[in-house]
Amino acid sequence: MTIRHRITLLVILMLVALSAIGGYAVLQTRNSAADVRQVTQGVVPSALASADLVSQVKDVQLAMMTLVYAPDANMVAQAQALLKSKEASLQAALDVQAKAARGQAQTGLVSQARESLANYFNAVNDTAKMKADGKNELAQAYLFANVAQYRDELEGIVETLRIEKNRQKDAAIDALNSALATTTTAIGAATGAAIVLLVLISALLYRQITRPLSRMQAEMSEIATSQDFTRRVPVGRMDEIGHSIVAFNGMIEQIQHSSLQLKQKTADIQAMLQNMQQGILTVVEGVIVHPEYSAYLEAIFETRDIAGRPLLDLVFGGTDISSDTLAQIEAALQACIGEDSMNFAFNQHLLVNEIAKPMADGRVKTLDLSWSAITDEHDVVLRLMLCVRDVTELRALAAEAGEQKRRLEMIGEILAVSQEKFHHFVESATGFISENERIIRQHHAPSHEAVAELFRNMHTVKGNARTYSLQHLTGIVHETEQRYDALRRAETTEAWDQQLLIEDLQRVKAALETYATINEVSLGRKGPGQRGAVDRFLMVDRELIQRQLALVESADPADPQALVSMRDSLQRELRLLGTESIFEALAGVLESLPSLAAELGKEAPVVSIDNNGYRVRSEVSGTLRNVFTHLLRNSVDHGIESAAERVALGKDAAGVIELEVGVDHHALQITISDDGRGLALAKIRAAAIERGWIDADAALSDETIAELIFRSGFSTAQSVSEISGRGVGMDAVRDFVRREQGRIELRFTDDRRGADYRRFQTVVSFPEDWAVDSLDASAEEARQRDVDAVAGTRPDGLTEAMGAGRV
Repeated sequence: MTIRHRITLLVILMLVALSAIGGYAVLQTRNSAADVRQVTQGVVPSALASADLVSQVKDVQLAMMTLVYAPDANMVAQAQALLKSKEASLQAALDVQAKAARGQAQTGLVSQARESLANYFNAVNDTAKMKADGKNELAQAYLFANVAQYRDELEGIVETLRIEKNRQKDAAIDALNSALATTTTAIGAATGAAIVLLVLISALLYRQITRPLSRMQAEMSEIATSQDFTRRVPVGRMDEIGHSIVAFNGMIEQIQHSSLQLKQKTADIQAMLQNMQQGILTVVEGVIVHPEYSAYLEAIFETRDIAGRPLLDLVFGGTDISSDTLAQIEAALQACIGEDSMNFAFNQHLLVNEIAKPMADGRVKTLDLSWSAITDEHDVVLRLMLCVRDVTELRALAAEAGEQKRRLEMIGEILAVSQEKFHHFVESATGFISENERIIRQHHAPSHEAVAELFRNMHTVKGNARTYSLQHLTGIVHETEQRYDALRRAETTEAWDQQLLIEDLQRVKAALETYATINEVSLGRKGPGQRGAVDRFLMVDRELIQRQLALVESADPADPQALVSMRDSLQRELRLLGTESIFEALAGVLESLPSLAAELGKEAPVVSIDNNGYRVRSEVSGTLRNVFTHLLRNSVDHGIESAAERVALGKDAAGVIELEVGVDHHALQITISDDGRGLALAKIRAAAIERGWIDADAALSDETIAELIFRSGFSTAQSVSEISGRGVGMDAVRDFVRREQGRIELRFTDDRRGADYRRFQTVVSFPEDWAVDSLDASAEEARQRDVDAVAGTRPDGLTEAMGAGRV
C-alpha cells in the first residue's frame, strides 16, 4: 500500500470515521453561524435601538425648548412639526423594543416606557398650548417643572431598558463564545482522531474558521468592554464570518454616530440653558438655593455665590422689604415645600412679585419675580422654582413714557383754554398761592380765621382749575385742601406743621409753574395775548368802525339833530369798548358745567342769561369768575336733581339755570336761580344743630337758617369729594364779594315758609361802575348776543360744541 493509498485509505477511513464527527462539527458550525447572526442582526441592533431612544428623547427636549423660546411663529411651527415626528418615531422604536423584548423585565420596561412617553407628550402638548395662548412665562415654568419631570422619568426607563439590552447583548456574546468554543472542541476532536493525516486539514480549518472566530470574539469583547466605538474588526474574506464582521462593524459605526449626535445635542441644550437671558433657580427644603441654576442668574445678582445660599439673603437682602414681610415670605415657602400643591395656591399671594435690589456699587435694579411649584405624581411640592427678570430698563422706559403722556395731556388741557383765560387763571392762582404762603409764614400756630382763609383760597384755585379741566393740577390742589381739612378738624395745635404746609404749597406752586412753563416755552403763548392788552389797547370790530364811519360820512353838517345823533351813537359804541357780556366773562365756567354734570350723573343744564342790555368791564371778569364758579357749581351739585328724580316730578330731564343782570339801588346786581329742589332748610338746620351753632329747640326764621350757609366750614354734603363736602363754599363767595365792596344775599321766591325745601334766588351786588348800559339799539344787540350765546352761537360767530340751549 503506497503512501498515497495509505493516505487515501486513511483519508477514506478518516472520512468515514469523521463522517459522524464531521456532521456534528458541521451542525455546530451552522449553529455558531446562527448564533453570530442572532447577535449581530438581532440582539446587537436591539441594543442599538435602545441607545437611540435616549438620543430621540434628547431631540424632543431640544425641540420643546426651541418651541418655548422661539422668537417667531415660523420656528414655533417647525418645532411643533418636529415634536409630532419625534413622537411617532419614539412610538415606532418602542414597538421594535416590544417585539425584541426577552423576558418579563424587558416587557415591563417597554410597557412603562409607553406610559411614560404618553405622560411626557401630554405635558409637552400642554406646554405648547400655553405658548400658543401667549403665556410664555407659564410655559417656561411648566417646561422646567412637569415636562422636565416626565422627561427625566422617560430617560430613566429608557436608560434601564438600554442597560438590560446591553446585558442581553453581553450574555448573547458570551453564549456565542461558548458555542464557538464547543465548535472548536468538536473540530479539534475530529482532527485529533486523524492527527497525522489531517494536520494540514486541521491547520486549514484553524486558519479558516477557528482563528477568525477567535479574533472576532476578542475584538468584539474588547470593543464592548472599552466602549471605544472608533475601533473596527478587520475583514479578511467575505464568507459567513466576513459578513458577520461587516455587520458588526456597521453596528459599531452607527453606535459611534449616535453617540456623537447625543453628545452634540446635550451640549446644545446645556449651551441654551447657560445663555438663556433669564435667571432661574429652585428652592429646596430649608429655603436654600439648589446648586443647579441658570448662568444668567449670576449676571442679575452680580455674584457667583448662589448655590446653597439662603434664598432670603440672596434675593431680598438689602431691599426695603420689612422684616415682617420677610418672615411671611419665609413661612409661606416652608409651608409649601413637601406639602400638597394646594398650600402653594393658598400662600402664593404672600410671595413678593417685584423688588428693588441694591447692588454693591449703589445701583438699584428692579427685579420681577415669578414663582411656581414643581410637584411629583402625587401633587406634592418637591421644589419651588423662581424665575427672575431684570426689568429695570423696562420700568424706566415705562416711567418716561408715563411722564411724556402726562405732559401731552397737560398740553391738550392748556390748548383747550384760550391764551387770555389761561393767563388770567395763572395770575389768579399765583396770587392765591402767595396769599396762602403769607398766611402760613405769619402764623406759628393755627387760628380759625387763618385756616378758613387757606380753605377759601385753595378751594377757589381748585374750582378754577376744574373749570378749565386742568386735571393734574386739580388733583394736587385737592390733596393740599385735604391737608387743610385735617388741620381744621384737629382739636390740638400740634397738627400745625408750618414746614409741611409750605411743602404742600410748593407742590401746588410747582404744578402750576409746570403748566405755565409748557404754555410759554412749549406752546409759545406768553402773556395774555391780544385781548390781554385791554388796559392799553382795544380790539375793535372792523364792522363797528365801518358803521360809525358811514354814520359820520352821512351826517349833514348843517343839520344839528343829525350831528347830535351821530355824537350819541359814537358815545354809545365807545362806551362799550373794553367791556364783556356776562356770557363772555363766565364762558370758561359755563363750558365746564356739562362735564361737571356728567361727573355727578346728571344731565347738562340749560343756562339762560338775560343781560337787560348791560355789560361788565373786562377788568372785573376775574372776580366774577371766582364768585360764579362756586354759585354755578353749587346749582349743579346741590340744587338740580338727577334726571330720574326730575322726570318723576314732571320736570324736564335737564335742569335750567337762569342768570339776570341789572342795575338797582346804584349797584350792579346779578341774580342766579335754578329750577331744582330749592334750598334744603331742614338739612341746613340739622347740620347747624350738629355743629352746636344753634339749639335744637331754637325758633328761627327761614331767612336766619338760610344765612347759616355763609358760615365758615358749613356743608350739607353726604360725602367728601373733589366737588363738594369741604364746607368752604359760600363763605368764600361772600369773602370775594366783600373784597370788592359788594354784598350777597338769598331771596326766597315762594311762600312755603317752614318747608324743608324752598325756591330761592342768590343776588350778588357789585359797585355800579362795573356795569355799562349799552342803551337803545346797542342794548338790544347786546341782549341778542347773549341770547344767541345761550342758544349755541358765540358773539364772535364761533359755534359752541355743547349744542343748542346748553352751555
